Amino acid sequence: MQKFSTYLLASSTVISAILWTSSGVLAEEIPANNQLQTDTNSQQLNINNQEAVISQVTSVSQLSDVQPNDWAFQALQSLVERYGCVAGYPNGTFRGNRALSRYEFAAGLNACLDRVNELIATATADLVSKQDLATIQKLQNDFSAELATLKGRVDTVEAKTADLEANQFSTTTKLQGQVVAVVSGIVSGDKIGTSNITDKNTTLGTRTRLELVTSFTGKDTLFTRLESNNINSFGNTTEGKFTDGKLSFASGTPNNNVSIGALSYGFPLGKNTYANIIANDGIILDLDSTLNLFDGNGGSGAVSAFGTRNPIYAQLGGAGLGVKQKFGKNLTLSLGYLASQHNTPTPRNGLFDGPYGGLAQLTVKPSDRISLGLTYINSYNKSLATGSNNATFTNPNLASGTNFSSNSYGVEASLGITKKLVLGGWAGYTNSQVLTGTKGKAEIWNYAVTLGLPDLGKKGNLAGIIFGMEPKVTNSTVTGITKDPNTSYHVEGFYQYKVSDNITITPAVIWLTAPNHDDSSSNLVIGALRTTFSF
Repeated sequence: MQKFSTYLLASSTVISAILWTSSGVLAEEIPANNQLQTDTNSQQLNINNQEAVISQVTSVSQLSDVQPNDWAFQALQSLVERYGCVAGYPNGTFRGNRALSRYEFAAGLNACLDRVNELIATATADLVSKQDLATIQKLQNDFSAELATLKGRVDTVEAKTADLEANQFSTTTKLQGQVVAVVSGIVSGDKIGTSNITDKNTTLGTRTRLELVTSFTGKDTLFTRLESNNINSFGNTTEGKFTDGKLSFASGTPNNNVSIGALSYGFPLGKNTYANIIANDGIILDLDSTLNLFDGNGGSGAVSAFGTRNPIYAQLGGAGLGVKQKFGKNLTLSLGYLASQHNTPTPRNGLFDGPYGGLAQLTVKPSDRISLGLTYINSYNKSLATGSNNATFTNPNLASGTNFSSNSYGVEASLGITKKLVLGGWAGYTNSQVLTGTKGKAEIWNYAVTLGLPDLGKKGNLAGIIFGMEPKVTNSTVTGITKDPNTSYHVEGFYQYKVSDNITITPAVIWLTAPNHDDSSSNLVIGALRTTFSF
């Protein structure tokens, strides 16, 4: 009767084959005394990794990256088809050239030894020689510590998994939240033009968000946000409002009431197409990225609305639909439509007859560190986020009830010079046409350059500098909207310090020269201290 050693191909051959099947490392590269030189990181066996092995393969042909001309093809074929103790990865690959740790070797060896023991148990006594049994026993003894450690880790993970399943919030929904507490105020400056600023006092306000992220298929997302926000943004004078230096986390109507904020449902339409139906409070981030490292939607990054994103994006808000189409890995086209008076049925309101913003944005990403966006927005009765009173159509000389449409064009870019130095910025041009009363046109420009320093001083920190010009009217034929006489510059600096995984503190300073693009205005210095709690 054929000896068991012929099934095993001889001990040295099996060991070489197991080594190759686990990692592609030659048997000769492993010291004979098994004193492997290992890295502590490589020894950490990630049980929860998404690349967990699939079930046992029955043929070597199932492994797409294993070729007949590979040096250990025959050994692998024997282990797979004769002994059944090799498995692959979920995408059908074997990854034979990956580095090997002792824990992985022990796991692969254990699978083969279990199979060998099955063969021994079902075979006659003379099938196995004493030499074969001695070799198997030696292998088990040599790797007993690793096998015991591996079993202990698996038991620990299973216990934690059982505990999580027993105490989980929901099988389909993730609960997350954020609280932003802000102390802010005008440190220096008291006039906008000839008007006195009336809200200079230091304030403390909070924005609280509770979010439910639900998935029914694993690929779709139902997003529900409950929100309360009582943060005021200064901006009042004796003659009207101004928006220069507006805070990104401030509320349009501050109060302590809890209401449903964002509500949307996103789902794939195909392999490279994703749609998002937005029922309430949609913004640009529901449609596409703003390509700005500092856009943390008020909870992180820049503290000003201008420093957060290109002001033309403010023309997008409300309810509607967004579709994102990917063309390969480097090109994405996003289309979206959002109406802000979608639930009002009166004339000149509603989903299609009232204020709206329509987006088309092409994003090019040639590498992980470089992104370029080309943006077009068509809107009706939707003003820019910030800028002069003329640029935001809030000039008190403008006739009440003036209707206008706008075409805005933007270029956004982000360049990661290194992992810890990111240069970015944008430029925006808006052409607005007044549709009622004395008709006319206004041309509005804005731009910014940003410098980001991720992980400055500590992993998770972020320092940022923003320099730019908030929206300015450079030409106008609209009655009540004049060309801005001077140029104001926005200079902002902040340092976001990560206290823990759940808490960040961000001191920030905003300096505005000639606010409202008017040299007769006082230079403004605005200070803010933001603390963000998240879970």
